[in-house]
Amino acid sequence: MSDYTIWHNPKCSTSRFVLQALRDSGADVTVRDYQAQPPTADELRAALDRLGIAPRELLRRKNTPYDDLGLADPSLSDDALIAAMADHPALIERPVVFGPQGARLCRPKETVFDLLGG
Repeated sequence: MSDYTIWHNPKCSTSRFVLQALRDSGADVTVRDYQAQPPTADELRAALDRLGIAPRELLRRKNTPYDDLGLADPSLSDDALIAAMADHPALIERPVVFGPQGARLCRPKETVFDLLGG
């Protein structure tokens, strides 16, 4: 079993930095390209619970269908936002890291060191 799991986008420099930091620490890392293997709505709910954040805080706006889908509408429910992320994984902010010390959305990228105890 891995020490850490990262929801990773190999095209993202922040995500690559965080993955390298995990590997450099000697941790065993499971890499999940969350766009190629999108999380289900249930997995997103579990991730949000571990992260301790609301769905809106995990939404990525830049270079996504955020505006086209009208996700800025404050009346949208958490379930609607989660469903949008499950249907359009590009909407999930990255990278998300799950480890023994908890879970973090590693933005800024240096927050990975909080999970690594440094």
